[in-house]
Amino acid sequence: MTDIDLSVQIAPGLRLINPVMTASGTFGYGDEYGDLVDIQKLGAIICKGTTLEPRDGNAQPRIIEVTAGILNSVGLQNIGVEALIKEQAPQWAGWSVPVIVNIAGDTVEEYAKVASRLEGVKGISGIEVNISCPNVKCGGMQFGTDPAVAAEVTKAVKAATSLPVIVKLSPNVTDITVIAVAVEKAGADAVSLINTLSGMAIDVDRRELMLGNLTGGLSGPAIRPVALQMVYGVVGCVGIPVIGCGGITSGRHALEFIMAGAKAVEVGTATFTDPQSALNIIEDIRRFMAAEGISKISDLCGAARK
Repeated sequence: MTDIDLSVQIAPGLRLINPVMTASGTFGYGDEYGDLVDIQKLGAIICKGTTLEPRDGNAQPRIIEVTAGILNSVGLQNIGVEALIKEQAPQWAGWSVPVIVNIAGDTVEEYAKVASRLEGVKGISGIEVNISCPNVKCGGMQFGTDPAVAAEVTKAVKAATSLPVIVKLSPNVTDITVIAVAVEKAGADAVSLINTLSGMAIDVDRRELMLGNLTGGLSGPAIRPVALQMVYGVVGCVGIPVIGCGGITSGRHALEFIMAGAKAVEVGTATFTDPQSALNIIEDIRRFMAAEGISKISDLCGAARK
């Protein structure tokens, strides 16, 4: 198993030791899991969504369990980009695992300002542009449902930074491939998909909505077939790397996305039930490849495509 090559290139200048990353909003800033997980064994860490100014997030309750997943309406609670640069980036600079900062904004200008503040900051290896969060009243998914607007945000961020730019896409659209093509043409180095699906839950006994924000984003195993189909479709329409995300809880799930053509995957909700999930998935992939006599993960990328 020591001869197995799991390394992947997900963007210019951004090569990972393996294809398993932690999804934004599920792994904090990475240090929160330091006592539970050997984070240096991960492919990359994507930190929680970061905005120009600090945000308190949405009203409680914010997270509830549903069949085969969770609904969350955290609302991009975060410390703001300045605090991130002062408090988090210095420790990231001492890590071997790359850290990618997920960014969001209420306007195109805000996205660009956040990206520009991250330029040249040691410890930051890339940017994931969140144009797909369904849990905020302004920004977020508003930018990810219109190809022209999605392209505008992408262009603005690319102009503001030399860091690799990954654009995270929303499943809450008629045709996700149109958005993917638009951001590729605007200069995106890669795309990641999918973010959460919009959803709702009602407490029948209390006769009231269960989330403080009324609606939230559905994640977990329930959305994996949807995510897989969208990843397969986008891979066939763009020439840039695609990163798969949605309901991955095992190595075989991750391999589904890789065989559909994804270069890498993000593990999110699974971390809440088992902090070791991402590391277990890496080992599952390694064992599968050893059993099948496959030495390079690249040999499996797109293996299921017709």
